[in-house]
Amino acid sequence: MPNRNYNKSVDWITVGLYSLLVIIGWLNIYAANFNPENPVFFDTDKEYFKQLVWIGFSLLFVGAILITDSKFYVEFAYIFYGLTLLLLVVVLLFGKEINGAKSWFEIGPIRFQPAELSKMATNLAVARALSRYGFSFNKFSDILKAAAVVAFPMLLILLQNDTGSALVYSVFILVFYREGLTGYVLGFGLVAVIVSVFTLLVPIPTIMGLIAFFIVAILYYKGARKELYRAILFGAGTILLALLANRLTGQHFEMAFVLLPGILVFSAIMIYTTLKKRINKFVPTYMLILWSAFILTLSADYFFQNILSNYQRNRIEVLLNLKEDPTGAGWNVNQSKIAIGSGGLTGKGYLQGTQTKFDFVPEQSTDFIYCTVGEEWGFFGSSLVVILFLALLIRLIYLAEKQHSTFSRVYGYGVAAIFFFHFAINIGMTIGLAPVIGIPLPFFSYGGSSLWGFTMLLFIFLKLDINRNELIR
Repeated sequence: MPNRNYNKSVDWITVGLYSLLVIIGWLNIYAANFNPENPVFFDTDKEYFKQLVWIGFSLLFVGAILITDSKFYVEFAYIFYGLTLLLLVVVLLFGKEINGAKSWFEIGPIRFQPAELSKMATNLAVARALSRYGFSFNKFSDILKAAAVVAFPMLLILLQNDTGSALVYSVFILVFYREGLTGYVLGFGLVAVIVSVFTLLVPIPTIMGLIAFFIVAILYYKGARKELYRAILFGAGTILLALLANRLTGQHFEMAFVLLPGILVFSAIMIYTTLKKRINKFVPTYMLILWSAFILTLSADYFFQNILSNYQRNRIEVLLNLKEDPTGAGWNVNQSKIAIGSGGLTGKGYLQGTQTKFDFVPEQSTDFIYCTVGEEWGFFGSSLVVILFLALLIRLIYLAEKQHSTFSRVYGYGVAAIFFFHFAINIGMTIGLAPVIGIPLPFFSYGGSSLWGFTMLLFIFLKLDINRNELIR
């Protein structure tokens, strides 16, 4: 029997951290909207007043969550998930487009973004799927099921042209890794990110040549030398013929596509000779890696050139110093860094920020709210906010590890992963270390949808934690 007296205790440390973040967040929203010439507090048109209303509703949600039986969230996990998928489809068809993303419902003065609630619902569905009896990441079918749960809302949000919110779902791979997914998948994801970035910095033929060189070097080291000589000879010959045909026909194909036939011949000869002689069984694996890298390189380039919108490409190019656009795509980040840097060690003082007061930074109360912290609170205040977020993340991981129920543990890690992504990317945006993809800072950025979504996400876990010694199924 679980210890009822112990289990009825809410984790007040987490509640305290949540309260501090919400209060500090509201103070900074007030500062971002403060007008010294008209310092009226009860102005219903101001964002800080509306945020107070959202905070009040959040407290009602907290009360409702804590009085609901923990098993309710397990039993209705898939229903919540299905309802949010339906909302994501409906908003795609009938929603209002704001800042290029068709992801909002607008009813009078109220706006609601289903993508914010979808994170909570998807986390519940992931926890339900991974806690199912017999689930194992050693089964390919189970891996596909877990990936599908994450992929459906992610794709629907991508269709809304809200890339930032869609990318949040990528952090579920960390949850999968904690629950037994092989580290090779995590490593592949990291390599994919590196290759994708290099695709923007280095010409594709150069990347393909470097990848091929490293694969050849590995195969040579592994002892497949006779096979290599023959494959390189025929592969190089094919490339020369392709170059000659390109010149004679005047088609002027891209160099990457001229290299592909030679690489294909090289791969085919390597696989054929090694399988025929039944030696060096590792060769097909390395050929698979080779072609995966090439396909990823071409896909990343195609995605960047043809899928991303102009403003998204511009922001990435400015981040990677591929172009300068101080009055366009780089304006937000430049002004953000100026605001944070001007705060110095201790800041200019609350409500004294000039960059904040004169609206130099667009979206200052939402995506760039951390600028206000940096300018008015300085390095010390900015560090305090970072410490509070890190303390919350550490506490969530600590609580997740204490859960006896797989459902509760998976859900807890999902909460920590989602908060980590928002915290790291949002602050990274404001200081120029991450592309501007438009995601809020939890409990700080103005908006009812995000505040409610983050609050429900957190307090459902705290409710599950109350019954941490029970096997909730």
